[in-house]
Amino acid sequence: MEYRKISDLLKSTEFGKEVGVRGWVRTKRGNKNVAFIAVNDGSVIHTIQAVVDLSKIPEETLKHVTTGACVYITGILAQSQGQGQSVEIQTTALEIVGLCDETFPLQKKAHTLEFLREIAHLRPRTNTFGAILRIRHHMAFAIHKFFNDKGFFYLHAPIITGSDAEGAGEMFRVTTLDMNNPPRNTDGSVDDKQDFFGKETNLTVSGQLQAELAAAALGLVYTFGPTFRAENSNTPRHLAEFWMMEPEMAFYDITANMDLAESMLKYVVQYALEKCKDDLEFLNIRAIEEDKTKKQNERSKTTLLERLQAVVDHSFKRITYTEGIAVLKSADKKFEFKPEWGSDLQKEHENYLVDHFGVPVIVTDYPKDIKAFYMKLNEDGKTVRAMDILFPYIGEMIGGSQREENYDKLYARIKEMHIHEESLGWYLETRKFGTFPHSGFGLGFERLILFITGMSNVRDVIPFPRTPKNAEF
Repeated sequence: MEYRKISDLLKSTEFGKEVGVRGWVRTKRGNKNVAFIAVNDGSVIHTIQAVVDLSKIPEETLKHVTTGACVYITGILAQSQGQGQSVEIQTTALEIVGLCDETFPLQKKAHTLEFLREIAHLRPRTNTFGAILRIRHHMAFAIHKFFNDKGFFYLHAPIITGSDAEGAGEMFRVTTLDMNNPPRNTDGSVDDKQDFFGKETNLTVSGQLQAELAAAALGLVYTFGPTFRAENSNTPRHLAEFWMMEPEMAFYDITANMDLAESMLKYVVQYALEKCKDDLEFLNIRAIEEDKTKKQNERSKTTLLERLQAVVDHSFKRITYTEGIAVLKSADKKFEFKPEWGSDLQKEHENYLVDHFGVPVIVTDYPKDIKAFYMKLNEDGKTVRAMDILFPYIGEMIGGSQREENYDKLYARIKEMHIHEESLGWYLETRKFGTFPHSGFGLGFERLILFITGMSNVRDVIPFPRTPKNAEF
């Protein structure tokens, strides 16, 4: 017997053919003559209905067909007599492979997202998280396909690093030293030379600097992998472990950088609309129902599907930081954080700009003092060629810049920001050996998934969230 995926069977017209499915029971209902078992195997959000003639299947077997049980079902594919789907299986054989204890917490009722985070080892079995995980796969594949088709090379950047790409600290230390009795120097400080790598090392916050090295040889590269930030934050937007996608492009200026980022975002959103239709329709309905529980002024102005389509259909608005501050200052709105030139944009500012223009917004030319050391200085000496892409409900989706290729200017910025130049000697050398104009950006993958799925908490779009005091599973 060849077992088939439910996603294939639901599209099939091979009526009268014997088929088999393997999956988990979602529901069972019926009467004294017939039982209807809804089975899901994860290949699609929908279940397939297995119709069981109780005169042909032992009652003792049916008794153990409960929500969560793993079953193998064989039968004849037939046109469904009920509503909701076009096919069903007329069961001829049923085997229970895995019994499900009566304490199984996922029953046919609504569960809060907070409760499901506590049982993250089981939440993929819900419709919501099954949909999110399938979408997450498709979005990762879409990113790889987009860059592959444009001639980029995928670079595996290191996870363990001796440098801090952003110069902002908040990194996780990697060590094999005995923390109860570490070796010490004569001044009492820890002797890092006796550690595994002979120096202080950490988990990476970005693969950008390494990508720049590869771009000097391959031209167009991108990294895509886990990154880490030891920021003690419990907001719905922060994780200690998250995924970043970071392309680096030789001979791209800031305009080409923006063009690439916008086209990439449009591509992956369109890919989601085409490849994740069933899951997005489910999440769209879920979001609409959730909206009904909110106050009128807190409800979304558009549906999830409308927001996704709008990204595909409209060009992004491009403004300078200075223009953005002017818009915010003239706004008939009281902000919690007063917008001032020289201060970073807060999420409330980002949301206002997106609402004001009605489309995603690309903000460029930020003050140098609020941006990273590697960004190229503009001729005014006050701003850098940075660009952030702001999205509805998300705020910053992408951050990027044209990189400073001039050795003297880059060195001056490193000194100005009090960054340990010893750990970046290799990075500075690239500006001495055939320096070249280049640009790049970083996409927080979980923020993309937040936008695509309509979820509101970043902990719900990654399989096993890592947050302060939480490293379960």
